[in-house]
Amino acid sequence: MAFSFFFRDLPTLETAVQHMVAQTMGRSRIRVWVAGSAKGQEVYTLAMLLAEKMGYFSFQNLRIDATDIEAEFGEIIQRGIYPKGDLERIPKHFFDRYFQPAEQEGHFQVIEPIRRRITFTHHDLLTLKPIGEGISLIVCKNVLLHFQPAERVQVFKMFHHSLSADSILANENTQKLPGEIVPLFHQVASDTQVYRKAQPNA
Repeated sequence: MAFSFFFRDLPTLETAVQHMVAQTMGRSRIRVWVAGSAKGQEVYTLAMLLAEKMGYFSFQNLRIDATDIEAEFGEIIQRGIYPKGDLERIPKHFFDRYFQPAEQEGHFQVIEPIRRRITFTHHDLLTLKPIGEGISLIVCKNVLLHFQPAERVQVFKMFHHSLSADSILANENTQKLPGEIVPLFHQVASDTQVYRKAQPNA
């Protein structure tokens, strides 16, 4: 489940960021959950996109919860240090702005203002216990394809419960929502698996 790379499936993340930022404008506390964070490539991609879109002061109100069943990923994510070969897909603007040379030769570290916004928690999605409520954006990609269909339905229901009203869910672009879940969300763009939480009886 650990496969990922920086700026993977960028259109999905950009769409999710666009809709989340518009929805949370002016809020003093904004919480994002990246479920199945692996070694942090997607978490940091999302954080950089949010930093660009939100601006300095709004970004200070953001907390990103990175969770994964593999507890050892936590140290990797908190340090934010990656070998140069892992960073080759990152556009130059983002690399120059958000990375600095690490002490270890041939490695680079995500800058501290970005790292400070991210907290890692060991979490098993199949416990069906959310990390919290009132979440503005949940990103869960490259995880649910490993689950049984009935398990996916239960996890999506958990996500729906965790999201605040009108908040955003970003799913793996090759994985459509199960039929039982479709009434709980509205797709915000036909070419990406990005959804807005539906209101009751909407």
